[in-house]
Amino acid sequence: MISNDKSPLANRRMGLLWLFFLTLGLPAFASAATDHRGAQFIGLDSFSRFYRTTTNGAEILISPEIASSITWQELVLSWNVDAPSNSWIQFEVRGFFKPRATRYFTLAKWSPTRERLPRTSLKDEQDEDGRVDTDTLICKYPCDRFQLRITMGGDPGRKPKLKFLGVTLKDASFAGLPLRPNRLAWGKVLPVLERSQMPYPNGNVLCSPTTVSMMMDFWAHKLNRPELARDVPEIAAAVYDTAWRGTGNWAFNMAWAGSHPGMRAYVTRMSDLSELEDWIQQGMPVGLSVCYDLLRGRPSRATGHLVVCVGFTETGDVIINDPGTRRNVQKVFKRKNVERAWAYSKNAAYIIHPVGAEVPRDRFGHWQSWTSHLEYEVHDGLRPEKR
Repeated sequence: MISNDKSPLANRRMGLLWLFFLTLGLPAFASAATDHRGAQFIGLDSFSRFYRTTTNGAEILISPEIASSITWQELVLSWNVDAPSNSWIQFEVRGFFKPRATRYFTLAKWSPTRERLPRTSLKDEQDEDGRVDTDTLICKYPCDRFQLRITMGGDPGRKPKLKFLGVTLKDASFAGLPLRPNRLAWGKVLPVLERSQMPYPNGNVLCSPTTVSMMMDFWAHKLNRPELARDVPEIAAAVYDTAWRGTGNWAFNMAWAGSHPGMRAYVTRMSDLSELEDWIQQGMPVGLSVCYDLLRGRPSRATGHLVVCVGFTETGDVIINDPGTRRNVQKVFKRKNVERAWAYSKNAAYIIHPVGAEVPRDRFGHWQSWTSHLEYEVHDGLRPEKR
């Protein structure tokens, strides 16, 4: 709640409140938003507080224990890396619940040159505490902290450079009331390329790289950077997950998009269409992970699909570039259908924008919107576990 009281006493109280947040080492705006609506995003682009060591020529970074503002059962990690050819990077994470921690789960092994080095999720990452479902750590018990371990290797002097980490946390039990629509986005349509996945070889499974290609083409024109506009087969080859045997790994798609200089890309989870409207009002398209059957008003089946939200009609229905059709890619879908279809993925979204871009006001802490050195609370009770 924001006070309109401009009295000296109120100003002094507000100043003390900001000082309190800064003393804690927490983001003042995000901490003030006590209602995260069952999801939280923590973005890091500074790693000075990570413990560093080396093993067999590989560099290892271990984060402090990072406290969340919510208890969570699901975690999705995104990364943006400068990775020279023949380099590789491995991402691991563990969650903390009372009275102990999980083991480190391996989320991914990533490399820009899949022909020589592995780029894969792992199928058998599971035990009594949780499991990894391709790109998502699912814990059996609600956690309140996490810790990252990142191992980077490659030729001497040519190891990956970590630019950004995005951690999306989800309390799967949360069920909140819908937000008030942002009607300022109604009637607005962004000029996003319409591209179908179907003409390409094996096109029926290329919805994710096709979605990314449309979003990157938008920024290529917006920024006058033609090198950002890539065709679907090139992106599909760059995001292919060997274990999953497909191109739909959320983190891999964002890793490719965020590998371009000056670009930021990550997975997040939002509350509902109101937050999506905030991005459209700001002039930025968003990729949505949806259930295709529910999107079209059919009975629910497990039909995962990626689309691009490009705008809203004057009455609030959703305008979507749907790569799953050969013609008339841009379609209008009923608002209630999009709500149900998007809920299938717990409102997972692709966010791509230039580094430093002015993003929408983050009411609930669901995307990168503050400086990294104040983004997380560190638990100093335990030293990072060495390898």
